[in-house]
Amino acid sequence: MCGIVGYIGHQDSSTIMINGLKRLEYRGYDSAGIALLDQDGLHVYKCAGRVADLEKIYQPDSIIHNIGIGHTRWATHGVPNDINAHPHTDEENEIALVHNGIIENYASIKKKLLRDGHTFRSDTDSEVLTVFIKSLYNKLGNLEEAVRYALSEVNGTFGIVVISSCEPDKIIAARRGSPLVLGVGNGEYVIASDAAAIIQHTRQVIYLRDNEMAIVTREGYVTKTIDNERTDSTIYEIDYDLERIEKGGFDHFMLKEIYEQPSTFHDAFRGRILPDGNIRLGGLFPVADKLRNARRIIITACGTSWHSALVGKYMIEQLARIPVEVEYASEFRYRNPVIYPDDIIFAISQSGETADTLAAIKEAKLKGATVLGIVNVVGSSIARETDAGVYIHAGPEIGVASTKAFTSQLAVLALIAVYLGRMRHLSQKEALAISEAITKIPEQIQYLLDNAKAVYEIAKEYKDARNFLYLGRGYNFPVALEGALKLKEISYIHAEGYPAAEMKHGPIALIDENMPVVFIAPQDEIYDKVISNLQSVRARNGDVIAIANEGDTHIDSLANHVLYIPNTLPMLIPVLAAIPLQLLAYYIAVERGCNVDMPRNLAKSVTVE
Repeated sequence: MCGIVGYIGHQDSSTIMINGLKRLEYRGYDSAGIALLDQDGLHVYKCAGRVADLEKIYQPDSIIHNIGIGHTRWATHGVPNDINAHPHTDEENEIALVHNGIIENYASIKKKLLRDGHTFRSDTDSEVLTVFIKSLYNKLGNLEEAVRYALSEVNGTFGIVVISSCEPDKIIAARRGSPLVLGVGNGEYVIASDAAAIIQHTRQVIYLRDNEMAIVTREGYVTKTIDNERTDSTIYEIDYDLERIEKGGFDHFMLKEIYEQPSTFHDAFRGRILPDGNIRLGGLFPVADKLRNARRIIITACGTSWHSALVGKYMIEQLARIPVEVEYASEFRYRNPVIYPDDIIFAISQSGETADTLAAIKEAKLKGATVLGIVNVVGSSIARETDAGVYIHAGPEIGVASTKAFTSQLAVLALIAVYLGRMRHLSQKEALAISEAITKIPEQIQYLLDNAKAVYEIAKEYKDARNFLYLGRGYNFPVALEGALKLKEISYIHAEGYPAAEMKHGPIALIDENMPVVFIAPQDEIYDKVISNLQSVRARNGDVIAIANEGDTHIDSLANHVLYIPNTLPMLIPVLAAIPLQLLAYYIAVERGCNVDMPRNLAKSVTVE
């Protein structure tokens, strides 16, 4: 989950390192560091804290460093401090390495290296790998071979970039599990864990595959497997510009991304809804027959994507009448799941690099199922590992707490539900009504954003609450989960989401005058049941914040606060209900003085188990 950047070319690498790390800081921010290479050898600067702290200790000089590597860390092995910060070097300061991932057998390797007389400064598995590579270099005299032999001996996941004063005109990168991207410029190359650090320099990128290495010089690059077989690399073009990863005048990336949702939701269905209401999903065309004959669908995901998967389950089961199971990817492969060859597995991930979801994909493919991806990042690992899929087209999401990706995932899942429904019993008239409702959502989101002040006033009143409860039924139970997650992530207030009816099976014991309860209560077929649950809370002096349909005058007399959303189909209410819940979490976090874009202990993309 760390941020990696490397550069070789004709520019000063120190500037590129620092700027690149700033763009990657959302991936990890416990510590930061850079290693620069010149005729005098390696120069390493690193410290605990943010990239801004690194800038204070790094004083640029007149020497131009054309090669460098940098890192922002999210701690796995070893506490965040100056010593454990990356880059790591060997004892002789000849090899520098940055690493994302976990070396699972580092202890046994370290034990052998200690017996051979090597010493260590840090508590990290990454330093063990660095020293291991140097020990092999001492025997082989070739950096590429040393890296290759070392990686063939390690277990676990890694995305690494290595430079050495022994071979000063070369950068070596390799990955297994943790993403790495090679940006191809004119006589210069940028390696990063995320294209955000590359877009300023080039749009042409190569996504390294698992167990693949890149050997890069100013003259060019070669890609090989770790077993030393040459590979052909496809060059992709990044489909967004630098402006998309800037704040654009907003105080936080999260707020910017909340306000982008009218356009990102539109981008998710643009060109996919036909005039007659039918759905065209070109990415699923190769597996259309398998989808038509599917007897069961399994959706696997983590975090916010898991919540969107739950909504997708309700959509698909309602419109297509196919049974759908939703699985936590982190549990899926460890419980020997029952998977049949005619099962369809959808994997949802914003980044397309989520380690648990990738592992679930491999497990499903091993059992012969058809595996499809719903991802945001073109060329990502999940996009390449799956048999087919659909991109959500939300653009880069920098804020750690996912917002626009969630609503874009819901848009795509709605399209898939209609698409599958039309293969079965869903009439064209019904499909047209749903499609028309989908096309109205962007302007309805904009209406909610234009009236965000009402959410802000509620946030000021409840910013000091210690606990929140979020309740919803049917389609809106997953929204309750998502609302609670957003509040936990960025404000550090304990919050739980529950099906509203389950409140009486335990959580009602928590209700008192200090427990704000958020109800998602649209006027659907179970409205009266939700109102009954709401009255149970009010009877116990709980404060109620309700998300309700415009025109609902009844709920106004029952709740302490009501946030109204426009009317739409029940299956699309989760999209609109999510907007005020995102804003509520954001404003509470700001009022509490929290770092909204970089919440403690969290990183954007979970690329290690």
